[in-house]
Amino acid sequence: MSWGISLTALAISSSFLFSAVPSFAESLKAEDYRVLSTKEIGLSLNSVDNLIKEGDAFFLKEDFASARKKFDKARDMSKLLLGFYSDLSSSFKGLDLRIPREMDSNSRKVLSSLSEANLRLASLFRKTNKSALAVPLLVEVVRISNPSSPKGQLAYQQLFELGFVNTPFLERDKRL
Repeated sequence: MSWGISLTALAISSSFLFSAVPSFAESLKAEDYRVLSTKEIGLSLNSVDNLIKEGDAFFLKEDFASARKKFDKARDMSKLLLGFYSDLSSSFKGLDLRIPREMDSNSRKVLSSLSEANLRLASLFRKTNKSALAVPLLVEVVRISNPSSPKGQLAYQQLFELGFVNTPFLERDKRL
């Protein structure tokens, strides 16, 4: 019995010895783990928006090849993010409604950025006399943005200007 008490006392006293050693979880801040929420890392809405801005800068310098690479990369990243947000949203449906709501909100923001990248790339193609390449991009903008939204109307107007469609879109008030 005395061995049991001695062993217990030893175990308790040794635990005090090691309690002063900091654990790994305590030494790192939560911000250290949230690396994708920073502007510098590549898998976020901020990165998509930065790619579009960089593409705009190249476009203004008439470096169309570099601008196209940036716009294409913004489109690719947008589509990747949309897939991830959709997967997460459907995975959490029925479990925690906050997560699907957040993912759906993120998806709407990414769709807006995708529309911007498509419009910029379509403008680049029109500027470089490759208007046929602009058509699928503009159709995608109408589809994802809604024809009555400003981006959708702009895309459809460009399709009309290119001669891809013959009927101009008139807003509801102008049709009456």
